[in-house]
Amino acid sequence: MHGICSVQTIVFLTFLAGDASAQTCFAPPRPFVPSDPQAAQEYADLIRNDFEAYIQDIQNYFRCLDGERARAFQEAREVSEEYGRFHGLVGP
Repeated sequence: MHGICSVQTIVFLTFLAGDASAQTCFAPPRPFVPSDPQAAQEYADLIRNDFEAYIQDIQNYFRCLDGERARAFQEAREVSEEYGRFHGLVGP
């Protein structure tokens, strides 16, 4: 029984380690623009800064998505190869 628990623990920890390598990409919030023209004028510098920060953040978000996509494809390739080896061991 102890051997089964050890195997289950190893499988669980391997699952967690694999999952930890995945990256979570968060989209930045859209900048707020007040509908009141006077408020827009009054806070123009802050709003402009928000838009510039958004543009930088969305570019980082796209890079994150590209990196995660590449990682996921590599992982899928590796899992597919592992599955092929598994079938070689146990048959179809």
